[in-house]
Amino acid sequence: MKLVAKIELLLIALWLGAACFFSFGVAPAAFAVLPSAEMAGNVVNRTLLIVNVSGLIVAVLTLATSFLPQTYPGLAWAWARRIFLLLMAAGCAVGQFVIGFWIAILRAQTGKPVDQLANDDPIKLQFDMLHQASVWTLIIAMAAALIVFFLMTKKNADVAKDKPLIDPAFDFSKEMKI
Repeated sequence: MKLVAKIELLLIALWLGAACFFSFGVAPAAFAVLPSAEMAGNVVNRTLLIVNVSGLIVAVLTLATSFLPQTYPGLAWAWARRIFLLLMAAGCAVGQFVIGFWIAILRAQTGKPVDQLANDDPIKLQFDMLHQASVWTLIIAMAAALIVFFLMTKKNADVAKDKPLIDPAFDFSKEMKI
């Protein structure tokens, strides 16, 4: 496997790990530990910014390097990888720059923490809908990254399958037969 492919795989794995840690560790812990939902929301919002922007950067860099000459088991694998990288980038970009923008506008409109609004308040209902959309865009980006990870490891496994496991120069099985 070439160095570029190893770096690509590392970047995808690191981002996927960070996104999982955010989703299953940081966000629930912030709401469980911090004294107010507003403070927890601020921590989660700031951390989500890092996750989304880094995911967008990783997806765009990996997408750009996917056009470098590499050995693929087939052209379909290369284009499948590119499509899922675009999906990952789109999920991160939409989550941060579209949904995040609308959530920020709603938070500014309330003049008070969103959790203090009544459950049937139109702003609260719209906030909840946007929050769910944000969660789903991150899930889509994470699923796309996971698929890219497996496509990349499949590509590397197929390329490695063609190579012998033992270097012929060090294959002493013929000389060591009993």
